[in-house]
Amino acid sequence: MTVETSDIQITTLGEEPGAKSLKVEIAAERVKALEQSATSYYAKRARLPGFRKGKAPLSVVRKQYRDAIRERVIRDLIGDGWKVAVERESLKPIADPRVRSLSYEDGEPVTFEVSVEVKPELDLARLGNFRVTRNVAPVTDEAVTAQLDELRQQKATWVPIEGERPAATQMASVSIATIEDDTPSESRQYQVVLGAGQAIPDLEEAIMTLLPGDTTDATVRYPDDFPDESKRGQSRHVRITLHDVKRQELPELDDALAHELGDFDSVADLRKAVRDDLENHATREADAEVRQRLVDEIVTANGVEAPRPLVQRVLSAYAETYGVPDDQLERFTSEFRPIAERQVLRDLIIDHVAERGQLAATEDDVDQRVQELAVHRKMEPGKLYASLQKANQLREIERGITEEKVFQSLLEQSDIVNE
Repeated sequence: MTVETSDIQITTLGEEPGAKSLKVEIAAERVKALEQSATSYYAKRARLPGFRKGKAPLSVVRKQYRDAIRERVIRDLIGDGWKVAVERESLKPIADPRVRSLSYEDGEPVTFEVSVEVKPELDLARLGNFRVTRNVAPVTDEAVTAQLDELRQQKATWVPIEGERPAATQMASVSIATIEDDTPSESRQYQVVLGAGQAIPDLEEAIMTLLPGDTTDATVRYPDDFPDESKRGQSRHVRITLHDVKRQELPELDDALAHELGDFDSVADLRKAVRDDLENHATREADAEVRQRLVDEIVTANGVEAPRPLVQRVLSAYAETYGVPDDQLERFTSEFRPIAERQVLRDLIIDHVAERGQLAATEDDVDQRVQELAVHRKMEPGKLYASLQKANQLREIERGITEEKVFQSLLEQSDIVNE
């Protein structure tokens, strides 16, 4: 299909859910007018030898600023063409377009192609009447004790041990050198908490045979599931020297520690705060699971599929965030595709419900949320707003409010059963 608008033509080259490719052709007359405008722009500002500012002949300006004029014209042509494409094709782009195959010849129309991810149209006939179970995991005494132990570990000290071989949970200070052709490399020092997964098992076993001051040579093998694929299953001959061993000494769980950890009056107050925090976390986890199950029910009931281009876009963002190397990209993509698909479907459904129900966050909603955050952080609302704006976090707040409104609406349309 070709859409004509005076001197700009838009032709659809291809489309699929979530993406569209277009060809843009801009008439030579429009190109010429933009060239003249760009030339005049530089002519007014040019300082060329032998001419007063703004008085140089256009022919001289065109020659002197040829590349800059061309760059400015191309920028304006692409901007104009893209604007017409969005309007005429009723596009809802979710990312900047990719421009390719630009053809720009003197006296000829300019053509280029654009590809862009777009928000697909959803047909969600059913958004409610689902039955979803909400299960809040109980907080046990053991869980509270484990959390208290973690807090104690934050205040723990490491105490030297004399004349003993290191054991699991203890910290060993070691020097390790790789041996090749009977020649050890320069050793490097490490501090390893044994049993914490900080060293490969063979190395830990060798360390635990030593007394402080001992040195031994050992052959260690990298496990088959070692994170660095290039080392999996390989063996190394190493020289290990144990310098010292320390054990972790936890502080007593008493009122003094409670006061140090959070200005609590007693251990009982600290224990209650820990339990409350764990219960709140369990509640948030249960609510998040209910939301995801609602999304899954909507997807199944309406036969919605995640558009391939949008899934690929999310996968690319994941890979960039995690710094996935090229040789691991295929496996990473395969493993994370289901997660990316669920993310895309969730976002599409939220956007659809928000638009249909006019539930998107308003400026007043955002201002009110910033006010609440300012009270919590004991800051002036204006300063917090400026800080969030500078950090580009207002969009996250806006999105969060929109999601809250959407899921409140969806929850009201279904039966949520607490177990």
